[in-house]
Amino acid sequence: MQLIYFVLVAYGLTQMLVHGSIFDLIRPTKGKLGDLFRCSMCLGFWVGILVYGLSFYTELFIFELNVVNPFLLGWLSSGTSYILSQLFDDEGIKIKLGTNDEH
Repeated sequence: MQLIYFVLVAYGLTQMLVHGSIFDLIRPTKGKLGDLFRCSMCLGFWVGILVYGLSFYTELFIFELNVVNPFLLGWLSSGTSYILSQLFDDEGIKIKLGTNDEH
């Protein structure tokens, strides 16, 4: 259950940072930081590491303090944030039907 909470928190924060209008005035738009803040997979990694660091201040999820866990949770956050951002948008579940490219 802790991993589900972690994934949902990381996804929520990633989505807010990438798409939230509240951050429009301070969100970088150019350069490497601009690229980072447009990519839920890229930013999701750093959000995962941040949320891991915050885990010591919450009882929702508790992870052992070691060198490997921040990376593992960063990768988990990156992958799940990307997958969830591809599945859902503001209008709900994205459904794309295949195109018929027969000529």
